[in-house]
Amino acid sequence: MQRVASPPDGPIADKKPDEVPGRKPMIVAENVHKWFGGFHVLRGISLTVHLGEVVVIMGPSGSGKSTFIRTVNALEDYHRGRIVVDGIELTHDLKNIEAVRSEVGMVFQQFNLFPHLTALQNVTLAPVWVRRWPRKRAEQVAMELLERVGIPEQAHKYPGQLSGGQQQRVAIARALAMQPKMMLFDEPTSALDPEMIKEVLDVMRNLAASGMTMVVVSHEVGFAREVADRIVLMDSGVLVEEGTPTEFFQNPKEERTRRFLAQIL
Repeated sequence: MQRVASPPDGPIADKKPDEVPGRKPMIVAENVHKWFGGFHVLRGISLTVHLGEVVVIMGPSGSGKSTFIRTVNALEDYHRGRIVVDGIELTHDLKNIEAVRSEVGMVFQQFNLFPHLTALQNVTLAPVWVRRWPRKRAEQVAMELLERVGIPEQAHKYPGQLSGGQQQRVAIARALAMQPKMMLFDEPTSALDPEMIKEVLDVMRNLAASGMTMVVVSHEVGFAREVADRIVLMDSGVLVEEGTPTEFFQNPKEERTRRFLAQIL
């Protein structure tokens, strides 16, 4: 499938994605395959995500969405193909893996906060132990990030004292504390009560508006329409279709896409 930089207009529309001025490729996946035993979970995924681009990945359960973005952060191995993140090829070289992980923040379905640490301590942990920042600097940055995600008053509370939406916002602040160049979100609102979803999506909207490169696995249609540069549909380990929100929702090319949209719209 042809990969299209979004949104194309004017003279750049006929150029290949990697040639679009000012749109540096940040994630390049080429013909990526992965097996879990005999199960072929990724079947030749090719996708390029450019600097400052927001790509939303949709698809039914079991389609390989989460597995794919986990390969980008080397949380899962891939068995064939190639993944390059900001010019660093993901191999079994631990230095390359560490270099990629230092540039990629990830937010999961479950918040994965340390229950015995406060929100502030959860956010400062990686900068102190991985970046070797002085604690004072780490705490200053952590407070700025908790302010950015709208919960500075929760800094000294433990996860058990926070709502699900607040915990997920702490998780986003924790990922941002490592000053990543791009963010991966794996269904970040799926574990939240409906009334808590908006507060997390608002934080993600603000991140996108700031120019953060983002890949988001989500079925939040409103968010995808408003924020995504491109939407990708995956099914059975393959990339079925990709396009701008207008193309994807109003004029899908593939019958599989039309069936999927009929179930979620």
